[in-house]
Amino acid sequence: MDKKLKVGIIGCGGIANGKHMPSLAKLEDVEMVAFCDIIPERAEKAKKDYGTADAKTYTDYKELLKDGSIDVVHVCTPNKEHSFITVDALEAGKHVMCEKPMAKTYEEAKKMLDAAKRTGKKLTIGYQNRQNPETQYLKAACDAGELGDIYFAKAHAIRRRAVPTWGVFLNEEEQGGGPLIDIGTHALDITLWTMNNYKPKMVVGKTYRKLADQKNTANAWGDWDPEKFTVEDSAFGFITMENGATIVLESSWALNTLDVKEAKCTLCGTKCGADMDDGLRINGVKYGKMYTEKPELGAGGVAFYDGKAASAADLEARYWIDAVKNDTDPVVLPEQAIVVTQILEAIYESSKTGKPVYFD
Repeated sequence: MDKKLKVGIIGCGGIANGKHMPSLAKLEDVEMVAFCDIIPERAEKAKKDYGTADAKTYTDYKELLKDGSIDVVHVCTPNKEHSFITVDALEAGKHVMCEKPMAKTYEEAKKMLDAAKRTGKKLTIGYQNRQNPETQYLKAACDAGELGDIYFAKAHAIRRRAVPTWGVFLNEEEQGGGPLIDIGTHALDITLWTMNNYKPKMVVGKTYRKLADQKNTANAWGDWDPEKFTVEDSAFGFITMENGATIVLESSWALNTLDVKEAKCTLCGTKCGADMDDGLRINGVKYGKMYTEKPELGAGGVAFYDGKAASAADLEARYWIDAVKNDTDPVVLPEQAIVVTQILEAIYESSKTGKPVYFD
């Protein structure tokens, strides 16, 4: 496919402007020809900043989907809308990049996966942290068997005081949850992906809303409004996999801790272990002595014309468009992303019931 792919953006808010549109704009084989947002001014601004001269704007995504010239749609809306917009886009013959998480619930995510299979169109989810150098190196090491049997892992998504106070992040109805579904989802994705283990057996979890009513919070983006804070501020889960491996998932926007790390994981295998506490570190035993190795990850990166190493978001966009053009699998398969949603939903359910959730 030599032609330029025509892309439509549905949702022209923070994540579209912060990740999707800037990265797509760097690709010479892509044209952004349509922009949709319920706030017309946002769609118009996106068109001005990133669109072709004849790009169109919409307030109704269904009208955008009627444009038969559009090849690819990026869904950048609140989580509540991911499922039905993605399904409609796939049914309209578009390939879809949906921002993370896949959906609020497993049932909604299943509809997306079923639609992709039914239509034969490509579907991927925006887990760009797979493209971080540490994650890439660790994935290669795991795939080569260097860690051995990975039987214990931690997924880290901890902030000390960084509650997002804009948009609908604090709205449970729109988002489905707080830090667990927002940043915990990234940590769990890279953990499952590096382990190559997508068969959960049981989940137990607990969510907390302990700091949400406080004031003078020293939050990175200013004080939040407690009355609008309808989601958890922390959530923790314990996951057992069918092969006996266990994963601890920790997520928080605001926690009284100095152990802050986000979109990182720790893996423990029979041959060696790895963590991302100070860059990527591999630890094990050689010749009767313990060792710690730190691979040099700063050199040899992919470079764009300006000579700077490509960001994870830029690589995500490049590989996604390549998958569409070359008819290959995207980096993030929907069959993988749906397991992340399944586990997150189970943590919320376990917290509500006080009981473990078992998978069939």
